[in-house]
Amino acid sequence: MRQTPLTCSGHTRPVVFLDFSDITPFGYFLISACKDGKPMLRQGDTGDWIGTFEGHKGAVWGATLNKEATKAATGAADFSAKLWDALSGEELHSFTHKHIVKSVNFATDSTQLLTGSNEKLLRIFDLNNPTEDAKATFTGHTSNIKNALFTYFDKRVVSASDDKTVRVWDVTSGEEIHKFEFPTAPNSIDISKDGTILVVSHGNFTSFWNAERFDKIKEYEAPTQINSTALHPDKKVFVSGGEDLRMYKFDYETGEELESFKGHFGPVHCVKFSPDGDLYASGSEDGTLRLWQTTVGKTYGLWKCVMPDETVPNSDSTPVKAET
Repeated sequence: MRQTPLTCSGHTRPVVFLDFSDITPFGYFLISACKDGKPMLRQGDTGDWIGTFEGHKGAVWGATLNKEATKAATGAADFSAKLWDALSGEELHSFTHKHIVKSVNFATDSTQLLTGSNEKLLRIFDLNNPTEDAKATFTGHTSNIKNALFTYFDKRVVSASDDKTVRVWDVTSGEEIHKFEFPTAPNSIDISKDGTILVVSHGNFTSFWNAERFDKIKEYEAPTQINSTALHPDKKVFVSGGEDLRMYKFDYETGEELESFKGHFGPVHCVKFSPDGDLYASGSEDGTLRLWQTTVGKTYGLWKCVMPDETVPNSDSTPVKAET
């Protein structure tokens, strides 16, 4: 069976970041950050457009949903991070910065927002008192911050920068507690669903690190520069996308390439697994999002799989072969 991704259009510029909510009583949701300045919310399993968050006056570099999909946050080239009501689309607050905001991330309980910017600073804002200045600021990076995440039960922050480092910070003290150094600037970071593994993409490599002890678990090389990698929730496979326009799926234990698919018409900038692991999403320079099946041929969302000798009726009740 061949992979048939679902294409989600609507953006007019490159899609640079994606994030899923957890599974809610209404399903799960997907938010996209795009250089067109119009972050979009979609139904996660189908890609159906729900709404657009209107308010930024520049390219949006970062976007995130809280676990319940009730709040969203975005970071943009207009020197602001914005907090949104994800149900109504209403802007709740704008956090002013002094340079481009590249990354936003909610704490687990949605009471804190982490931002990373081209000021080379990380900030944590108290969302119960959003009009106040940042409750914590982390300094140490020597170049633009590309991505930052809460980790270790929100007691730590991990950040990636153009200074060729990934750093880990203690939230309480504000101190840097570890620094990973790379030969090239890291392109992306992610944390496994259970919080135990830090995933770093750099150059053609993806490396996996123990998120508590900081020792390297393994590292694999890909055929192209990798811009983003996501580890499946069960940690059996990981997917990567990069400069050659292809989506790759690898075996986590061996590094063996299991599949590769071409669908985008520009470099892949970001990839994420859905919270149930049944699909993964990619965002590209071509301005689209695509949803891919983790297990090709499985009936899930808009994918309906029937055997080759089965037929399904179309809108005119004419029998047609079903295709994965």
